[in-house]
Amino acid sequence: MRHQHKTFQAIEVGDGGDGRWAAYARVLWQEMAGLLTAEGRTPKGANRVLALFRAHMPELVPVLNRLAGQLDRPEADAFLTHAALRPFSPACTQIGQNGTLLRNYDLPPDQCEGTIVSSCFLRPVIGMQDVLWGLLDGMNDAGLAISITWGGRSVYGRGFAILIVVRYLLETCDSVDEAVGKLHSLPIAVPQNLTLVDPAKAVTVFVGPDMSPTVAPDACAANHQHLPVTDEQERALQTQERLRAIRAAGADVAAMLKPPLYRSVDEQGSRTLYTAHYRPVEGRVTYYWPGESWQQSFGDFTPGSRTVTLARAN
Repeated sequence: MRHQHKTFQAIEVGDGGDGRWAAYARVLWQEMAGLLTAEGRTPKGANRVLALFRAHMPELVPVLNRLAGQLDRPEADAFLTHAALRPFSPACTQIGQNGTLLRNYDLPPDQCEGTIVSSCFLRPVIGMQDVLWGLLDGMNDAGLAISITWGGRSVYGRGFAILIVVRYLLETCDSVDEAVGKLHSLPIAVPQNLTLVDPAKAVTVFVGPDMSPTVAPDACAANHQHLPVTDEQERALQTQERLRAIRAAGADVAAMLKPPLYRSVDEQGSRTLYTAHYRPVEGRVTYYWPGESWQQSFGDFTPGSRTVTLARAN
């Protein structure tokens, strides 16, 4: 048996206009640009996704323009819409309960940026950033927290990657109800599950390109939605097993750091990369790994890096 390590970093980027975000993004640009679809590289495709962004996320248009200008790379504006990206499907588990949001994020280590970002694009937001300004999970200064898991169905449509949807909701919404309301007008490219928490409410919502947003039976999710999963999918992802386990455990960090919720390497090289425990009312999040944790907050955000030990690998 051997351990695998991954380095996570924490950065502050302000409103994205002072060069800090661009310095970070330029380092990743070459590998990130490969996520742009062939259509997104054409003038017609770029115009289509920019029009989609303007229509559905107008509040973020000045931010996108600011970031694209700072990045100063061909195709940056189309890329940053997150409406012309190749789909991805991580396996994760999450629960919202009593004003807190707890989640495990599972993916091959080299496919996750591993960057905790404190930003103030439209308002203060802290979250785990991916694909330059999208968010895998995060919270805002109003006490709203959101995280995502893949919905487990292989359908794809025109719309936004879920990462920019999380960013948009946290930048523009104060409550779960407001965020769920906005979901009804946002086209989503891939089936996803969002768990949303504020001081008064916690819900999970199923979304996708072929369905209207649907509130789940309870505020937790693994990697399936309203339809049964195949035996093959269950063997690969243990999605039903993980959902049963998190329902039984509740918002318990210790349970998240043990099987079946904490996953060691699978056939695709995916494993649990981090556990995030958001307490948005306090403006505080703690990231956990076996034997280690890292706390960040709006009142005390600490830039830096940590190299952590991941699940055991064969």
